[in-house]
Amino acid sequence: MKIYTKTGDKGTTALIGGVRVSKHHIRIEAYGTVDELNSYIGLIRDQKIGEHLSNVLIKIQTQLFTIGAMLATPSEKEFLKSGKERLKIEKINPESIQLLENEIDNMNESLDPMTHFVLPGGHTSVSFCHIARCICRRAERIASMLNETEKVDEQILIYLNRLSDYLFVLARKLTYINKAEEIKWIPEKKK
Repeated sequence: MKIYTKTGDKGTTALIGGVRVSKHHIRIEAYGTVDELNSYIGLIRDQKIGEHLSNVLIKIQTQLFTIGAMLATPSEKEFLKSGKERLKIEKINPESIQLLENEIDNMNESLDPMTHFVLPGGHTSVSFCHIARCICRRAERIASMLNETEKVDEQILIYLNRLSDYLFVLARKLTYINKAEEIKWIPEKKK
């Protein structure tokens, strides 16, 4: 399979089913941001985080590829025009979201309760988590914006929302594991 096809040389790309859209189309922005998030999660996984967390991140990365494919699939109306078959893969489901919630709850058991916002940083793996969390929030915002014009499966929106929570708690957990300092955000008093 050739990597370059030259079909996008004029600034368009094909969605699943062959419908062509501009490379700056909001649908492309949505799944491109999910792809960016997936790459950062790979960077987190490359850190010394332990087998369990690494395995969970592999599951998350797999789910993000699924989300990308779902977002790369045009609306039913557009698909009917193309005459192609709809996407035939397992979609994001409540079990995928439940895994994130279970992991959040398990990590939280060993952490002090949150009393303040915390400043990102303290250890490289923690910083990568915070970057991924911010990208996840951006992916969620873009998917939400896409949903205003073209229906997005609500499980995608829920998953991205929960994943950003997971990444925040993972940052706190890695702070704890690495014995890094968690610096609370204490706003300065007005003078």
